[in-house]
Amino acid sequence: MARTKGSESKTIVKKTKKVNTQKVLFVSGEAAPFIRSGGLGDVAGALPKALKAVDVETRVILPLYSEIPVKYTQTMKFLGSSYVHLGWRNQYLGIFETTANGITYYFIDNEYYFKRRGLYGHYDDAERFTFFCKAVLETLLVIDFEPDIIHCNDWHTALVPVFLDVFYRSCEKLRRVKTLFTIHNIEFQGKFDISLASDICGLPYDKLSLVEYSGCTNFMKGAIECSNAVNTVSPTYSKEILEPFYSYGLESILHDREYKLSGILNGLDTEVYDPETDTSLFCNYNLDSVQNKKVNKEAVCRMLNLTYDENKPMLSIVSRLTTQKGLDLILQVAEELLSGDIQLVILGSGDWKFENALKNLETRYGAKLRVIIQFSKDLASKLYGASDIFLMPSRFEPCGLSQMIAMRYGAVPVVRETGGLKDSVKQFDAKTGTGTGFVFKEYNANEMLTVIWNAIDTYNNDKETWNKIVANAMTEKLDWSKSALQYKKLYEKIISQ
Repeated sequence: MARTKGSESKTIVKKTKKVNTQKVLFVSGEAAPFIRSGGLGDVAGALPKALKAVDVETRVILPLYSEIPVKYTQTMKFLGSSYVHLGWRNQYLGIFETTANGITYYFIDNEYYFKRRGLYGHYDDAERFTFFCKAVLETLLVIDFEPDIIHCNDWHTALVPVFLDVFYRSCEKLRRVKTLFTIHNIEFQGKFDISLASDICGLPYDKLSLVEYSGCTNFMKGAIECSNAVNTVSPTYSKEILEPFYSYGLESILHDREYKLSGILNGLDTEVYDPETDTSLFCNYNLDSVQNKKVNKEAVCRMLNLTYDENKPMLSIVSRLTTQKGLDLILQVAEELLSGDIQLVILGSGDWKFENALKNLETRYGAKLRVIIQFSKDLASKLYGASDIFLMPSRFEPCGLSQMIAMRYGAVPVVRETGGLKDSVKQFDAKTGTGTGFVFKEYNANEMLTVIWNAIDTYNNDKETWNKIVANAMTEKLDWSKSALQYKKLYEKIISQ
C-alpha cells in the first residue's frame, strides 16, 4: 500500500519573522474522500484543507475500514505496527499513510474491529472505538509527527483526551500536547454499560469518575472533562446545549465546564458542492445562468414521472427521516401543503414510521409527491439543482450542511431558527434587500406552514424579490475560510494555556 531566506544585499539584510506553524492531528471516525456517512465526514475532508491554507499543518487519522475503496487503499504505505492494551486485551495495531489534497492521512488497521460492513452500529462499538482512541496515541509514539493539538470529533474519538491524561502524560513526546473536542451532535454521546469504564477502558478506580455519568459509561462526558477546550459546530448550538431541551442530559457537566465551551460554524466545501461543475446535474449553471435550473427541474420531473411546469414551485427535502429533522412537523401539515399547486420531492431514509407514512401519502398524492427512501449523493445533487424551495424544519440542528448546499445551488431554504440554521440562513428583509431564505422560530407545524406559504407566494407573485433572494443565497460566503481562521485562533489560545 503508498505515502504518498530572507533576501540579502551588500548594504541591507531583510529579515523575515519566523512563523510558528501550528501542528494539529485531526481525529475522526470518518473522512471524505475516503469514507463518509454524513456531515462529520465532510468536515474531516474539508476543514484540514482550509487549515492548511491558513498555515496550520493538519494531519488526519481514522480507522482503516474495509469499505474504503481500493483506489485509496492501494496508495497507502505501511508505516509500522504496535499493540494496544484494552483492559486484559492486547490488540494488534497497524499504521498506514497516504496523502490526498495535500493532506497526510493516517489509518488505524485492525481487521477484527474494522473489517465489517458499515462504520457504526455494531454490538461492540464501545470496544471498537475505545481501541481506536488508544491506538491514536500509540500511533503518535511510532510516527514522525508531534502535534501541538489533538483535535477530536464526536464520541468515537472522545476517549483520546481521557487516555492522554490518564496513561500517556509520562511520555515525553505527548507531555505537552493539548486537546480540543468538537461536539457535532450531542444526542450521540457514546453511552454504554457502567462496567466498560474498567473492563474495556481499563481506567484505574480513582479515574472512573471521568467517564461515569448518570449510571453509564459516557465517552463524551470524559472528553468534556479532560479536553483543554470544547466547541460545537455553530455558535448558537454552543449556547443551546446548556439547556435541558438540547443537551440530552449533559447540561450540568456543560455548565460546570462552560469556560471551555465555544462555537464555530462549519463551512461548505465549495469545490465539491458547485453547481457550475457538479457532474450529477443535468445542466450546470452559476448565478449568471441560473435560469438553467429549469433544465434540471424538467429533467428531474421526467426522471420521477412528474408533470413539468416551469411556473409550479418544486419543494424538496434531502434528509434523514427522523424527528430531529422535523419530519413530524412535515407530516402534520403534509396534506394541507399538498393541496396547493406545488410539487414535493423527498429523498432520505430513517425511522420506519416516517418512511411508511410518507410512502402512504405518495399513494394518494402521486401526481405531485415523490418519496425516495434511500440516500444518494447523485440524486441529492439533482434535487438541489432542480428545486426552487428547500425545506429543513429541524427540531435541533448542530450546524447542518443541506441548507448551505441548497443556497449554493439556488434552492431557497425554509428553516427553523435553531443551531446552525439560525447562524447560516437569514430571513429575507424586503426593506434592505438582505437575507437568504425564510425562517420560523417555534417548533410548530402551523407556523412552519405559514412561512412555507409565504415562500410559495413570493415565488408565484413577486419574481423580482424571488430572484433577489436566490442571488443572495448563491453569493453568500459559505466556504471554510472564515471558520479556518477561527479554529487557528482557538488553537493559539489552547496552546498558550
